[in-house]
Amino acid sequence: MSAVSANAPISLVVGLGNPGPRYEATRHNAGYWLLDELLRRHGGALRSERKFHGELGRIRVAGHELPLLRPSTYMNHSGRAVAAYAGFFRLAPASILVVHDEIDLPPGSVRLKRGGGHGGHNGLRDIAAALGTREFARLRLGVGHPGSSDLVVPYVLSAPGKAERAAIDDAIAEACEALPWLLEGEWDRAFQALHSG
Repeated sequence: MSAVSANAPISLVVGLGNPGPRYEATRHNAGYWLLDELLRRHGGALRSERKFHGELGRIRVAGHELPLLRPSTYMNHSGRAVAAYAGFFRLAPASILVVHDEIDLPPGSVRLKRGGGHGGHNGLRDIAAALGTREFARLRLGVGHPGSSDLVVPYVLSAPGKAERAAIDDAIAEACEALPWLLEGEWDRAFQALHSG
């Protein structure tokens, strides 16, 4: 796919998580939680779309129509949904924003990133492999670290405590407020808003 401007407007938001009630409240589903908040704020619903291996919805934000994609595969196969959508609509990877949990940030932190490695995150790893590039945007929602690498898997697959969840929800609200700038390609303003805390 062709290169685009570093300030490419976002034209798809992908929320990562694992499907099913067993995982609904777990830290690994922070990306799903952000999509839920966007739907709550702007109306709309997600519908199952087999050809995209996920659920798709559309909302209107600051005058822009914005597609939302929630892969219905497990986290380590998230690339199937993203690559299917990007291929069908000929979407440049730089215009895709992938929202995911981030263990290297404390609960309540939210950071933007463009390109780069996967940092051990299986969802990001699979998306990069499926797209054939790492040059997609990420919104990193801090969920904290358990302190030992041996504990990471059970940690992200368990629910945060009440205070942690409230902090994550606050970060999600901040991200939703900054989203209109990303739809305009005003990355500097979004970075300033989310990284100044």
